[in-house]
Amino acid sequence: MADSSAVHLDQANFDETLNRHPGLFMVDFWAEWCGPCKAIAPVLEDLARESDGRVTLAKVNVDENHELAGRYGIRSIPTILFVKQGKVLDQVIGAVPRAKLKEKLDALA
Repeated sequence: MADSSAVHLDQANFDETLNRHPGLFMVDFWAEWCGPCKAIAPVLEDLARESDGRVTLAKVNVDENHELAGRYGIRSIPTILFVKQGKVLDQVIGAVPRAKLKEKLDALA
C-alpha cells in the first residue's frame, strides 16, 4: 500500500505538516489488514491527483500511530478527515462511493 504521491504522517510530523500547508488534506486513517482501506485507497489517490494540487492525500497507519487515532476519535477505519490549516472541516467513515468523496472535496477545496 505504499503510494509515493501520498504524504505519510506520524506523531512526529502530523501537526507541523498539516499546519504549514495552506491547501486541503484528505487524511486517510488506515491499516494494512483492512480490506475496505485497500479498496478506497486508489479512489483517494485518483481524487488527489485530479485536484491539480488543491488537495493532498495524507495517510496515517493506525497500527503505528495509536496516539493520533485516539486524538481524533478514530473508532472505525477507513476514516478520512478533511483538514485545512490544521483544522478538521469534515470526515467520512468507511469505504464510501467516489461521488460522495468528490462532493466533499468540491465543497471544501
